[in-house]
Amino acid sequence: MPKRVCPFWVGYLLVSPLRSLVQNPDRILSMHVTQGMKVLDVGCGMGFFSLPIARMTGFDGRVICIDMQEKMIKALHKRAKNAGLVDIIETRVCNQNSLGIDDLTGEIDFALAFAVVHEVPDVNKFFAEIHEVLKPTGTLLVAEPKGHISKKDFETTIASAQHNGFKSISNPQIWRSHAILLQKAKPCRE
Repeated sequence: MPKRVCPFWVGYLLVSPLRSLVQNPDRILSMHVTQGMKVLDVGCGMGFFSLPIARMTGFDGRVICIDMQEKMIKALHKRAKNAGLVDIIETRVCNQNSLGIDDLTGEIDFALAFAVVHEVPDVNKFFAEIHEVLKPTGTLLVAEPKGHISKKDFETTIASAQHNGFKSISNPQIWRSHAILLQKAKPCRE
């Protein structure tokens, strides 16, 4: 059974410039994203993190943005075009059963899953798919909102990631979020 997905209209609130005051994308991601990287933004919404990531990777990089809601992807595409970043950002609509990223096996340097894992119906499959597309030293930043997700539920999320071949590197401090930086550690369990 699918979990509740963020309503489309909330996407406008999530890209508000005011959010940058407390969850600044540059501050959160600058340690993880550099020029020329290939980055996966899962549950990208309207691109609060996607556009800053594209600026960080530059025109030598690539940002693959995935969301289940076509309206979110269309809004992101429009924002990327207006920002002059449309050539860096690739948008994809996924479904509840798959991220649709099989074509990216071993290509991704860094993946971001910000406030999305709690919406995923099959967390093990989610982490397995991301594990497959990361390069051998690839990293994944997972952040979940403290208002929606308990510490115990977040620990369950981390256990699922570890079960699927990730190891914990650090726990970044992100305002009102549980957060963990993971690295691809071993082959994924089937």
